[in-house]
This record gives sequence, C-alpha cells and structure tokens, in this order.
Amino acid sequence: MMNWIWLGAVVAFGVLEAATAALVSIWFVGGAAVALLASFLGAALWLQIALFLAVSVGILAAVRPLIKRANAKTVPTNLDRVIGCTARVTEEIDNEAGTGAVYVEGKTWTARSSDGTVLPIGTRVIAERMEGVKLYVKPEPISSTRQS
Repeated sequence: MMNWIWLGAVVAFGVLEAATAALVSIWFVGGAAVALLASFLGAALWLQIALFLAVSVGILAAVRPLIKRANAKTVPTNLDRVIGCTARVTEEIDNEAGTGAVYVEGKTWTARSSDGTVLPIGTRVIAERMEGVKLYVKPEPISSTRQS
C-alpha cells in the first residue's frame, strides 16, 4: 500500500513542480522517490518517512545556494537606465489633456508631470518614476541647469 502512496507523492510533487515557474517542490520529488525505493525494499514505515524527510531537506540544502546565486544576477531594465536621468520635453506635458513626451537616453517616452504642472517643449526634467510605459517627471532644479 505504501508503494502506491509514495508513487502518488512522486507524481503529485512532480506535477506541482512542472506547473510552477519556480522551484517549489523538486526536493519533495527526490524525497518521495527515495521513500518509494525503501518501500519496495521492505523498509519500515518510520524509516520511509525518515528517508523522505532527510532526502527532501538534503536536496533543499543543496539547491538553495544555487537558486540564490542564480537570482542574484539582475538584468538592467529600461527603468534602471532612465530613473534619475535628465530628459528634454519634446511634446508639452499636460496631465489633464493626456499629452506629453520626453527624450531620454536615446529614446522618446510618453511622459506625465509628477506634480501635475504643465511643462512646455524644451523644458529639462528629471525622470522620477515609471508607471507602465509612462515616465513621471519633474522640472530640473534651476541650480543644476546649464547656462548658455
């Protein structure tokens, strides 16, 4: 009877793992597989459970550092590149009219004013945040603008 239970556990944890995008149950698949093998060999129930737990914890301990290392590599996104950058208004920014665009880092972005003020073409602004594909900007402080 335990053979069927452990086999069902292997299948259930395997299906759960296949259905998710992250490692959530792979360690239980290994633990259940070892417990299934122990069951076939006639091991006592307490030993099957102990093997299931020990192997599951062992696989988790072995895989966790690899997952952390893989997740540590961050790929810069457009958000990382433009937030905090100075931009130039290329289309008047008027939140009420739903208009506005800025040119920053070689690209034109749909833009809105962070504080709701209308910003005319040519105004130098700083990108504060992004929501969806819109940059929210504020006018660049006067002290940091270049004098011509």
